[in-house]
Amino acid sequence: MIISSLNTNMSAITAASNLNTSTSELNNALAELSSGSKIVNPSDDPAGLAESIALTAQIGQTNAANGNVSNAISFSQTQDGYLQQVGSALDQMSTLAVEAQDPTKSSSQLADYNSEFQALAAYITSTGNATYNGVSLFTGTDGTTTGGLNITTDGTGDTFTMTAVNLTAAAYTGATGSNISTSTGATANVGANEERLNYSSNELGVLSDNLTAANSTLTDVNVASESTKYAEYQILVQSGTAMLAQANQNPANILKLLA
Repeated sequence: MIISSLNTNMSAITAASNLNTSTSELNNALAELSSGSKIVNPSDDPAGLAESIALTAQIGQTNAANGNVSNAISFSQTQDGYLQQVGSALDQMSTLAVEAQDPTKSSSQLADYNSEFQALAAYITSTGNATYNGVSLFTGTDGTTTGGLNITTDGTGDTFTMTAVNLTAAAYTGATGSNISTSTGATANVGANEERLNYSSNELGVLSDNLTAANSTLTDVNVASESTKYAEYQILVQSGTAMLAQANQNPANILKLLA
């Protein structure tokens, strides 16, 4: 029985088709293993690619918001450092104010007390002009200008308004009398800001990790599975090449029958 013909070598056509399929799959496996991604071309998984693009954008927004929060924490920590010194100055000013009420002290001694008091007040006023990266640390009012900063806390644009500390207020400089409780309240405000921002930072960190894991599920190649496929298609390509060569010999064998 003749199994082939001179005009149409179906065995070779079938072998070539199978070889093309195996070669294509081998190339895909190689591309995925070398890139680390199972979406090498948009056609590999259009829906998965679209979802991955959205997740990648959300990850970027979340990380940017976390950067904003981290900067705001640094801002508050800088405020706190200044306020610790201001608190010490106010403590001394309150002590001086009480000591100056001693009727046994001479006018020259009282002048000395006043000089120290005024020097400390000037120090606090000067500190009120301190800045962080060009942004005033202490001259703002809540939610309106610097000092009461609006911090973006997530990728959707939600904000947290930091409680402002205004060291230029008269209560700090002694213009209305020394007041130790003012410094205590200011420090408490800064501490509350830091606590709130730390919670936001932790939340954003967890969200970023979860989004990254979700995106990884969509795009990262399974190395073990893809390596197995790569080995399988290597064998198929090698055997397909051999079978195609064998199929191409069939017309020659038919010619021998006609000789």
